[in-house]
Order: sequence, then C-alpha cells, then structure tokens
Amino acid sequence: MNPPVPVGITLHRVSRVLEVAFDDGAHFELPAEYLRVNSPSAEVQGHGPGQKVLVAGKREVAIDAVEPVGHYAVLLRFSDGHASGIYGWDTLYALGRDHVRNWQEYLDALAAAGKLR
Repeated sequence: MNPPVPVGITLHRVSRVLEVAFDDGAHFELPAEYLRVNSPSAEVQGHGPGQKVLVAGKREVAIDAVEPVGHYAVLLRFSDGHASGIYGWDTLYALGRDHVRNWQEYLDALAAAGKLR
C-alpha cells in the first residue's frame, strides 16, 4: 500500500494555516505555530531519541513560503527565520492525523516547563 500523497497544499497567510488535502480523502488545517514547534529539523527533534527540544514563544509565527522538495516533501520557511525542516508527505500526514493529541502534549509540556506559547 502506498502512503498518502498531497493533492492540494494551500497556505492561508491571514489565518496562518497550511491546508493539506491527501489522495485518500484526508484533509488537514495545520496552524503555523503547530508546524513550527513540531518541525522535523534536527534543531527541534535533536539527533536521537529523547532529544526533542521544547520550542516556546511561537504563537505569532507565520509561514512565509512553501517550497517543494522533489516529489516527496516541502520546505516551510517561517517568519522567525527557521527553514531547516523538510516536511515529507508522511510527516505532514502524521501531524494532521495526530494534531489534537500532539497539541495537547505540547501545551502540557509548556505548562510543566513554565513557558508560554
């Protein structure tokens, strides 16, 4: 079985949301802040298990550009200068599918660390 592939990617600049529709019918609206704090970059994810960095203070971050990377991913350029994470189709799909759970875990981690969005 082939993994889902996006059939539409739309950046909504005013609402700071990346809308992604997949060929299996899934449709996700992913806020820029959520994508930024879950960047697949080594800067955020670290270089191994358990090294993920808690990124705070990104409530107002926007996506300045969405650039294709071959036929398998996009590079998101954020307004805070972050542009090192390549979001493969599988990553975007997982972030969409698990958005509610991931977001709550992020909010809980921020609260535990005494940090703000």
